[in-house]
Amino acid sequence: MNPAKSQGTALITGASSGIGAVYAQRLASRGFNLLLVARDQRRLDESASKLHTEHGVQVEVLKADLTQKDDVLKLEQRLRTDSSISLLVNNAGMAADGLLANADTDQLERMIQLNITAVTRLASAAAAGFAKAGRGTIINIGSVVALFPERFNATYSASKAYVLSLTQSLNAELQGTGVTVQAVLPGVTRTEIWERSGIDASQIPADMVMEAGEMVDAALSGLDQGELITIPSLPDAADWEAFVAARHVMAPNLSKSKAATRYK
Repeated sequence: MNPAKSQGTALITGASSGIGAVYAQRLASRGFNLLLVARDQRRLDESASKLHTEHGVQVEVLKADLTQKDDVLKLEQRLRTDSSISLLVNNAGMAADGLLANADTDQLERMIQLNITAVTRLASAAAAGFAKAGRGTIINIGSVVALFPERFNATYSASKAYVLSLTQSLNAELQGTGVTVQAVLPGVTRTEIWERSGIDASQIPADMVMEAGEMVDAALSGLDQGELITIPSLPDAADWEAFVAARHVMAPNLSKSKAATRYK
């Protein structure tokens, strides 16, 4: 049996470097064929050749800029029509430095397009196709700033909070369909995203920065363990469970016909 055929194809966005490139390596080693998506054609071609040689899987590359709607729509259509795709890694993303009040709002709009709109459209297409097939996995790469937005700038933190919320809601919608959903919330990870956003990562304490390989290995271990939310550096899963439990404690009082007495 060809293991690649049994696993299907993994579509990975932002696959030419960093976290996406590591996911490509790890999933190829697990027997997935690959569809690698990024803006850098040269890097994509180099990665494809190496991965095919090392792992014997089929590797297709697709140059696309997911800040451009036409490119997103092409990829979305591929997800909806290609039944061989069984795993989506929604990894492509960007950060921006500085305060919201002083921001380049055109840059923020591009970030929202990439971190939110593209992620949503691709997750929607994957959910439709995977649910119809009764199998598949959607991995959305978020960030721990979704839980601690005060530690980073407003728009990036908000975009990653969206990814967390989208994943939790999507998981509820897909219950019973055979589709697995996971959000990965890394802390600071050593990738090119910092340089591209104008942030000097050398100023971040070394004990806060995780290597991309370490992060992805933890994320895949979390996936194997059935985690909906994986926080690679969190030592005790009970801390996350307590966070979720606190949210559920509030749930019965979040929508009532009368305002709380403390407002009267």
